[in-house]
Amino acid sequence: MIQQTVRKFVQKELMPLEPEVLRNEREGKPGISREKKKELQKKAADLGFWGINTPKEYGGADLGQVMQAVLTIEISKTFVPFFFGGYADNILYYCNEEQKKRYLIPTLNGERISCFALTEPGAGSDTRRIKMSAEKRGNEWVLNGEKIFITNGNEADFAMVFAVTDKEKKGHGGVTCFLVDRDMGWRSEYIHTMGEWGPASLIFDNVRVPEENVLGELHGGYQLGLEWIGFHRWLVGARAVGSAERVLQMAIDHSKQRITFGRPLADRQAIQWQIADSAVEIEAAKWLVFNAAWTLDQGEDNRHLASMAKLFGANMGNRVIDRVLQIHGGMGYTKELPIERWYREARLWRIYDGTDEIQRMIIARNLLKGHVKLGDLV
Repeated sequence: MIQQTVRKFVQKELMPLEPEVLRNEREGKPGISREKKKELQKKAADLGFWGINTPKEYGGADLGQVMQAVLTIEISKTFVPFFFGGYADNILYYCNEEQKKRYLIPTLNGERISCFALTEPGAGSDTRRIKMSAEKRGNEWVLNGEKIFITNGNEADFAMVFAVTDKEKKGHGGVTCFLVDRDMGWRSEYIHTMGEWGPASLIFDNVRVPEENVLGELHGGYQLGLEWIGFHRWLVGARAVGSAERVLQMAIDHSKQRITFGRPLADRQAIQWQIADSAVEIEAAKWLVFNAAWTLDQGEDNRHLASMAKLFGANMGNRVIDRVLQIHGGMGYTKELPIERWYREARLWRIYDGTDEIQRMIIARNLLKGHVKLGDLV
């Protein structure tokens, strides 16, 4: 019932906005305005979709990760940039009571926008190489350095920033997470990419942060960062499933209508096999995603499954969208259809939240060290 309700919401409220989103993006504007996004979130909230996985004590629905997977698949069937309201990054729940009033609650209410700032120019997959420094001076920490490829970095009014607070320990034990308001002095610079994702570089030049803005424990930031990454990784697979289902349906519809040499494309075995292979791969990715989500709902470690869902799902999405573009021929390559947009967006799935290579390394390490055994139900 929930799936069907969200599917109707996507079809009625979001998909009709796609031509407008394409026009705006091609003019260098945001796909939809912040005001429009809030309006859409209000309509979704009226249907009961607010704070999907926000704890009930904060007014959320707390529907669980399997339902999060279902809903992510549905809203990923459109490229309209939308997410349900009442959401805050999982590590913001480590805020103390005073910090919750200033950061967590306003974020849940849509009054503030956050960003997660870990990656640096010299520290992408190897997060232990971060160099941003935080030097203690009296009751403040002074931050210096740069973060890069930060989602929401251009819009956020505060950042969860990871900096080295103990150079001797660094890595696992010498990094701390800080809650840093933009008006404390950091600035953002837009990074142009091949897709519509517009990340930012964040520049910190002697930015002073009060002691009370340490998130979690001093020198405990690295574990917070890993918890954030692990919580989101498998959702990349869910996004890939939703997008792939949408574009595959476009290919099916097109193949029935497009006539070549007196017969529809759908009659051609070469086209049929591309459609069949795509459907099988989508279904396989979907169940990898659901398994990772279900395991998390049981309170169990899902990192191995999350890496599998992310690796297979991201690559599946790229393969399916490539086939769909091929089935559409020259029209698929034009900007008249949105397939080329999905094509550019999909390439990012194999990079962010851990590259393909990182996922393979994690999966192989777990198997070689015996953390996961082949044939076990996980």
